[in-house]
Amino acid sequence: MKILPTAMRLARWMAYLGLVCGVLYSVGGLFYDALTVGLNWGTAMAFGAIVGMPVVFGAFGFFLGVLGALVTGSVGAALDRSRR
Repeated sequence: MKILPTAMRLARWMAYLGLVCGVLYSVGGLFYDALTVGLNWGTAMAFGAIVGMPVVFGAFGFFLGVLGALVTGSVGAALDRSRR
């Protein structure tokens, strides 16, 4: 298993997941603030989640992709050696 393509693929999928979570968080926060305390600076900052969450999720996905590819490669190599 190649490390960089695996890490990039997982980073891309995690960034998409972060985008969905960011949109849900910002829109949910908008409705909550509009119905309770009113719109304020915190509401505007919540829309930063549309940019921030995909970046954080993507970086975490890249790290997990590298780690997963390394572990999979190591376990596969160890199993190959044990069969000999």
